[in-house]
Amino acid sequence: MVVDQPTFSVLGGLDVRTSGRSLRIAGTKPRILLASLLLDANRVVGADLLAEVLWPRHRPRSAHANIRTYVSSLRGVLEAAGARIQARPPGYVIELSTGQLDALLFEDLIAGARAAGRTEESFDRLRRALALWHGTPLADLPASPLWDGRLQALAEVRLAAAEELIALRMARGEYTDAIGELRGLLKEHPFREDLWQRLMLALHWSGRQAEALHAYTTVRRQLVAELGIEPGADLRRAHAAVLAGEPPPAVAGPALPPAVAAVPHPPPPVAAAVSTPHQLPPDVPDFTGRAEAVAVLTRALSPVERPPDGPPLIVVVMGAPGVGKSALAVHCAHAVRAGYPGGQLYLDLGGTEPVPADPGELLAEALRALGVGEAGLPATVRERSALYRSLLAGRPMLVVLDDAAGAAQVRPLLPGSGCAVLVTSRRRITELPGALRLELDVLPPGEAEEFLGRIVGPERLEREREAAVAILRSCGYLPLAVRIAGARLAGRPGWSLEVLGRRLDDESNRLGELRAGDLEVRVSLDRSYRLLPDDAALALRALGLLGPQSLPGWVVDAALDRHRADDVTDVLVDVNLLRLVGTDPIGQPRYRLHDLVRCNAREKAGGLLERNALIRVLGAWMATAESATARLPTTLFSLSAAGATRWNLPADTLGRLTADPLSWLDAEHDTLVGAVRLAADAGLAESAWGLAAALVPYYDLRCHFEEWQSTHRVALEAARLAQDRHGEAAMLRGLAQVCLYQDRYAEATEMFRRALTIFHELGDARGEATSICGLGAVNQFCGEHLRALTYFRQALAMFLAMGDQSGEAYARQAIGRVCLASGNLHQASRWLGEALGLARRLGDPHREGCVSMQLGRFHALVAEPDRAMRFQGRALDIFEGLGDLHCGAYAMQNLGGLQVVRGDRSHASDKLERSLLIFQRLGDRSGEAATVQTLGELHRSAGRTRLAQNYLHHALELRRELRGGADLAGSAGPAALPGDGWRSPDVVRSPLGLVLDGNAVEW
Repeated sequence: MVVDQPTFSVLGGLDVRTSGRSLRIAGTKPRILLASLLLDANRVVGADLLAEVLWPRHRPRSAHANIRTYVSSLRGVLEAAGARIQARPPGYVIELSTGQLDALLFEDLIAGARAAGRTEESFDRLRRALALWHGTPLADLPASPLWDGRLQALAEVRLAAAEELIALRMARGEYTDAIGELRGLLKEHPFREDLWQRLMLALHWSGRQAEALHAYTTVRRQLVAELGIEPGADLRRAHAAVLAGEPPPAVAGPALPPAVAAVPHPPPPVAAAVSTPHQLPPDVPDFTGRAEAVAVLTRALSPVERPPDGPPLIVVVMGAPGVGKSALAVHCAHAVRAGYPGGQLYLDLGGTEPVPADPGELLAEALRALGVGEAGLPATVRERSALYRSLLAGRPMLVVLDDAAGAAQVRPLLPGSGCAVLVTSRRRITELPGALRLELDVLPPGEAEEFLGRIVGPERLEREREAAVAILRSCGYLPLAVRIAGARLAGRPGWSLEVLGRRLDDESNRLGELRAGDLEVRVSLDRSYRLLPDDAALALRALGLLGPQSLPGWVVDAALDRHRADDVTDVLVDVNLLRLVGTDPIGQPRYRLHDLVRCNAREKAGGLLERNALIRVLGAWMATAESATARLPTTLFSLSAAGATRWNLPADTLGRLTADPLSWLDAEHDTLVGAVRLAADAGLAESAWGLAAALVPYYDLRCHFEEWQSTHRVALEAARLAQDRHGEAAMLRGLAQVCLYQDRYAEATEMFRRALTIFHELGDARGEATSICGLGAVNQFCGEHLRALTYFRQALAMFLAMGDQSGEAYARQAIGRVCLASGNLHQASRWLGEALGLARRLGDPHREGCVSMQLGRFHALVAEPDRAMRFQGRALDIFEGLGDLHCGAYAMQNLGGLQVVRGDRSHASDKLERSLLIFQRLGDRSGEAATVQTLGELHRSAGRTRLAQNYLHHALELRRELRGGADLAGSAGPAALPGDGWRSPDVVRSPLGLVLDGNAVEW
């Protein structure tokens, strides 16, 4: 038969070939554009229609310009294939000859076959036409409703052609080929009675009467169960013909050659003697690693210590798609086959096919391998299973059942005694009593590297080991992916490994790169995906959008918009598409998608259902984070995105998760940071900045300044792109606070002022007041006490007007702190006393700790060291109880300074050194400077002059750096732009006087 090889193919994945090699077309949208033109080859396709295919939901304003860009990029590729896209109003056309495009050639061959009648020419044309199909048309591209009409017409012509070819085969007596083709069609069209009728007759006329009757039983059960109807008259007549043993009709069609017309009716089957099958597929020549798994399996399958009349040994190898289950099973089966002189059976159970193999048909296949003729096959599954067990009784045989759909499919295939059964499955089959279960994971990095080296050559791998490691990382160490990557490199010896490494680095096209011949990671994953129920499929697509980090199970609830979706999570875990990676410290099971499963799921997640699922998941993170941070001690001045979607967990679940809010936030820390980026990338600006703002109290308490900055910068950019002024102001306010904590006063001032301006324009009084507090803190730390006092008094008036008592407590403490720093001790005592009383009435322990620290300093200045120690000790106890390292470090520093004055150098040194480490880790240079200075004083008082001098000079250098940021804070008058402060670290005054290099140093 002539093998047709068109240049352009759409009857399967989109492919463009020249000189026997496939041309790469980069980018999904250019491929969709080319596919649209090919489906209407030689006809003009309008630009508006193309835009609708390319952007089905939100067409950009630049759609037509983008189309022109895609066309330009395609022209460069298509010139090599001898084709060109022409611009013709109102759109574009690709002009091709019939032989250049498989769809055109297919239709031409079909038309010629019908014109030729029932002849050899017709037969050849039909075979050539159907050979052009390689799967579902354009299966590697996102579907478009605008393609449906053309694709449906092609599918209908294909089905009619397949039926015509089957009819010709049966007329020629080629029943075996007809049976195979009919079974393939029935997988796609399981309710077509005419196909079942032909299958029954083909089986019957080829001497397989029992199978023909079983086919009737199968279709009848299917029609009754699914549609509630009995088989039609034609199907019943075929059943009667089989029962009556009617011979095939005379070969039809006078135009058929005499040799074909003379094909005799097959002779009746003859029973064969029981045989010894050796059906194992070939071992994998480059099988690598898995030493532990191989040892477990070969030891378990060894027949030495098992009694021959004992129960069968059952071993189940489970794992994700592409993890190498079949390769391991076959390798181990070969290793132990000498211990099974009764033979080795191998059955492919087709568990990932749309319709897994029927146990009755599998038993028939096994019985035929054991020598049972067609006439000897029992009619029912139960009878076949009994005969199968009888034939295996007393025969030490190894049975390999590959790709099982589940326990129900496996049970009828289990021997009664003495044999071993090795099952592979993508599902977690745990229902088989006494079975040894082995769960297979991806390869360890070292074994994956060795495997790749065996394919591409160890020398080549060693030359570019860094690129090889990157390739393996992109493959997720999945054996199938590593084999495909190796095959591509082996077929391209001129490539450097870096070339493939770069191509695999792009997650959006990674699965497209992992394809070699008939091996394709995407196809392997799709076999599992297409068997999922709708809700599990949606959950998987939504999880694919959520990034590589581990996730708690309740995320699936939010994705599906229902509570207690554990059943769906279990489905995904059971089919090994979702991995249980452990339990976090607060008792939540955590799950993760393998990177390639995630890429595959994300490819499918382009619709409104998935976007809404993503919005709900982000809303659940935000609502839960807000609930957790509301229980933290440092919630002052927190901001929220009122318009962002929230999705609430059940009250009992939420209460359990956030009962210990810090533990929950610690467990979800990385996931929450990723969620901010995810929301920003999805264009959900309010969700992005709302979640970033919700996390501020946690970042504040744990001093996670790096994450605070990164999430706020991401969310700030998203808010600006969305022209969300409130979000922009909130993120500027948060970023300014981090700058304040890290003594970057110029940056802090600029951001506080910009935030204040926006809050004022929006009429957000609370946002204004918080920004004013920030500017007050900047001015205080820069020594501008009068300006700071003006800002804090202005903020206090605003908090009083709003009835915000927490803000009032902060402002009173801040005023007292400024008075203390400027030497107005009487006013400091008054304001701090009022702040302490208000904090206690509000039940705000953190504010009480901050005020107690200031009061400790006050009592030190008025020479009341015992009271000073009590207040500082109280502050330290509060901060340590709340887990606030930063404020706790200031309290430790203050206590250390007091202990220096009292001469308790040992305890003082310990506290000062501990606080210094915290300040250095957090990047707090003012805290570091004060602590270093106090340590210098301690060493001077102990007579360690050189060590003291080193510390004191270091303190001086730190202060000179800090003074460089003071100018900007005072550049505007106090009435021009008021400022802001959060729980800013409090200024520390040294307990001793000191002069360095002629400069008075005071803190």
